[in-house]
Amino acid sequence: MTDKTVAVIGAGKIGELMLSGLLRAGWPVGRLLATSRRSERADELRERYGVRVVDNLTAVAEADVLAIAVKPQDASALLADIGPKVPGDKLVISLCAGLPTSFFAKRLQDGVPIVRVMTNTPALVDEAMTAISAGPHVTGAHLALAEEMFKPLGATIRVPESQQDAVTALSGSGPAYFYLLVEAMVDAGILLGLPRQVAHDLIVQTAIGSAVMLRDSGEHPVKLREAVTSPAGTTISAIRELENHGVRAALLAALEAARDRARELAEQNS
Repeated sequence: MTDKTVAVIGAGKIGELMLSGLLRAGWPVGRLLATSRRSERADELRERYGVRVVDNLTAVAEADVLAIAVKPQDASALLADIGPKVPGDKLVISLCAGLPTSFFAKRLQDGVPIVRVMTNTPALVDEAMTAISAGPHVTGAHLALAEEMFKPLGATIRVPESQQDAVTALSGSGPAYFYLLVEAMVDAGILLGLPRQVAHDLIVQTAIGSAVMLRDSGEHPVKLREAVTSPAGTTISAIRELENHGVRAALLAALEAARDRARELAEQNS
């Protein structure tokens, strides 16, 4: 697959994650292009990764794969510029949160294959969760290429595009929920008399260990939780308070809100 030239159009945070992941996986730097509207950002990408930073139309002309990673509100203007120039033998990969493949299909020539991707920031440590969906004109070979590009960043999964807004809410935004939880638990540790660094180290390692057990044990999270929860013990007392404060209901409402916002973004930029 590394004989393909990939252009990351709009190499912001998510685009940079993709660039750095491909390079760590051994993708030839000569097969990578990037675009940026800001000259200082272009210089930064050249210095950090050694990639060629070109204008959008050069990227379209030279790349086999166009990974579009601009902000959703900037996608329409971008496609007005490059859309008529993208031939059907290119693969377009959208990393634009909330935008369906139909958004791109309206603005590209007929026959251009479009794959929709949602990844997340743990790509920085090769532990991302990336969901991949087939759009118009996409073949199994196109999906395999997309998976090849994102596997170095972590795990990949194929989902129907109708599920992508839920994916955005759950795993796309998901790291922020865990960071917020860790932040709150560190504060609780300080309240209980622990130094901040001690509380931080305790919680971070507990989070890592718990995640590995969830991934590797094959057990349902309920069983893992019950294994920690002794009758009349400390854990059940804490869980009672979490339930009294509606933590489960708050999470359900929060993820619904994130899903609804993804849908709003699509409607606003349609």
